Amino acid sequence: MIVVLMGYMGSGKSTIGKELATVLNYDFLDLDDYISDKENASISNLFKTKGEIYFRKKETEYLKELTNSSENLVLALGGGTPCYSNNIDLLIRNENVELFYLKLSIPLLTKRLFSAREKRPLISHLNTEEQLMEFIGKHLFERVQYYNQAEYTIDTDHKSKQDVLEIILTYLI
Repeated sequence: MIVVLMGYMGSGKSTIGKELATVLNYDFLDLDDYISDKENASISNLFKTKGEIYFRKKETEYLKELTNSSENLVLALGGGTPCYSNNIDLLIRNENVELFYLKLSIPLLTKRLFSAREKRPLISHLNTEEQLMEFIGKHLFERVQYYNQAEYTIDTDHKSKQDVLEIILTYLI
C-alpha cells in the first residue's frame, strides 16, 4: 500500500508522513526530495535552469514510478503535484494508493510559512504576512479543486501530530 499525503506547502505532509511511516513500519519519501536526488539538483535550481515544464514532466514521471511500486510507502507530495499532468487522476485510479488531504487554514499556513519563506522559492519574494496570506488564498483557490478529490480530508487546524496520526490510522486500519 502507498499512503499519499497531499496539501498546501506547510500543511505538515513531511512531518506527519515521517511519523506515519515509522508507526506503519513503511518507508517514507518526500517526492520533492526524491526528484532532487534523481535529478542531482535542488527543486529551485531545476526551476531556474530547466524550467517549470521540465520539472512538472519529471514530477509526473517519478510519481508514476513510485505509485506503481509494490513497496509499502508513505509519500508526501509537493503542494502542486496533484494539480498538473492529470496527477490527481493517476492517484485516484490507483487501487494501491490511499490518498489523504491535510487541510490547514490560510491563517495557520501563513503563520507556519512566514518565517520559513526564504527556504521556499515560491514565496521567498513576499515580505509581509498580509502579502503571504493573500498569495496563499489565491493559490489555494486554484488548487482546492484537486485537493478535495482525495478520498480522505483531514482538517489539521489546532490538532497535534498525534491527533492527525490517529485519524489517518483509523482510516487505514
